[in-house]
Amino acid sequence: MIHLKINRLPLFLVLAGILLTGCSEQLDQPQLNKDFSGGADFSRTEDMIFSLIGIYREVNSRGWEQPLVVSTRGDDVNAAGDQQGLINQDRYIYDNSFFGSRTFWETYYTDIITAHTGMEQIERYQEFADDAGIVLGNQYIAEAKVLRALLLFQLSQVYGDVFIPESSDLSAFEDITEVPTKDQVMQHISDQMDEAIPLLPDMRPNERTDLPGGVTRYTALMLKAAANQELENYQVVADVTGQIINSGKFSLFDDFYELFKTPGKLSDESLFEFQYSDFGQDQGDRVGHLYAPYGPQSWDPTVAGASNGWGFFEPTLKFVEFMLDREENVRLETSVFFSQRGIDSLIATTPYTETTLPAVVSPTTRDGDTNTASVRSIFSSGKHYLPTNQLIPGRTAYGSNKNYIVFRYAETLLMYAEALLQGASGSGLTADQAVNLVRDRAGMPSLSGVTLDDVVDEKYAELAMEWGKRFFDMVRLGRNDELSYGGRTFTQDRAFVTYHQEQIDEFPILGDIVNNR
Repeated sequence: MIHLKINRLPLFLVLAGILLTGCSEQLDQPQLNKDFSGGADFSRTEDMIFSLIGIYREVNSRGWEQPLVVSTRGDDVNAAGDQQGLINQDRYIYDNSFFGSRTFWETYYTDIITAHTGMEQIERYQEFADDAGIVLGNQYIAEAKVLRALLLFQLSQVYGDVFIPESSDLSAFEDITEVPTKDQVMQHISDQMDEAIPLLPDMRPNERTDLPGGVTRYTALMLKAAANQELENYQVVADVTGQIINSGKFSLFDDFYELFKTPGKLSDESLFEFQYSDFGQDQGDRVGHLYAPYGPQSWDPTVAGASNGWGFFEPTLKFVEFMLDREENVRLETSVFFSQRGIDSLIATTPYTETTLPAVVSPTTRDGDTNTASVRSIFSSGKHYLPTNQLIPGRTAYGSNKNYIVFRYAETLLMYAEALLQGASGSGLTADQAVNLVRDRAGMPSLSGVTLDDVVDEKYAELAMEWGKRFFDMVRLGRNDELSYGGRTFTQDRAFVTYHQEQIDEFPILGDIVNNR
């Protein structure tokens, strides 16, 4: 994997040409290699889409460790297994030699630069395009801006101060004298979304027929809302999420359990998800994500031969008890894949007994897969579990064919409700109405006069195990006590993961940032 290093510029440019490949009628089709780095005929403007597809391809190609670096902090999830770097991070002890933080930095920046390379190629095609081609090229560039901004958003959530590449020219990093702060990064993302939004399709991602599931203006609006939530610009959050809500285009998928499985792929709730597919084939081409880290290390699957997981990602006892105390069933069953060892631990450490636990607290899912894990993790993530009876026959990899949701409408509603309770004015729904839409889908009774604490709890119940969103909420709200649990002590100076030593060696200014925190 390429480092963000000037002395590797020639190699990176070679790889960028290889990365920007692909030809497809839709995002989840196999890609055909085609080199656009040199010798491309930019007068063939019909080929312009290939540069965009290459960007999508790389953004979707996340290594297994990268979402865990983003997600494995907070009181909704424990790092389990044998990855000491993740375990340390989960306990707010940041190891600057952890391979996960190194590859997270490297691959995200590689893909951001790849996006810039693709945008520059599209501009070359536009030189030969007619008016319609220029408009289409502007849309493609806007899509690329959203994709690069999503990666930059997650980088800044994890590290705080990060570089903002504005072209594919790595020589711009030769004489770095300052690193943009997290607030500056988030404002940059918001401004970029303002540029992109008018140029993007006015539809849900699943309504696109050229690239089904691709970026639309609502993806960009959601990313703008997320960036402004980090900035605590709550009126902007209310305005932007209000636009999504008032569009009338989105609705909650009726079955929360199936939302994270095959039936929920590209639902009307989805604002963006990473897409993967086995193409309905038992062998051959596939585009997949490695979900094994989220699964139990041992199990008894309904489909014989289906692979187990690695046990690296574990819902917390605190989260399970929180959900039980709320008398949650739908979201608890969906979020947690129980093992008997976990149930025994629950009984041993909480007031709940075998007879008072609800039926959904079972090592066997409604689809018949049984979690038999007795080491590494006591629970597994139900949101990253795909029932083996939904695997394409012949496919055995854990979670094969499963998409990875990034933004969904339930989060939009809850962000809108929180913004109102933080003092913003809304247009359309009240905070009560927004929260109760989410609660109704979960089979929970309606609330009246919701408070900020109610919304915070609702986000915990709804968004647990999703991209560290609980952790980032607690950091933003200064609720250190919530993050200080199970022997951990969180303070605000622990909000950001340290840079890897290789990055510090290449850019000593990063070491200065660490020393000043």
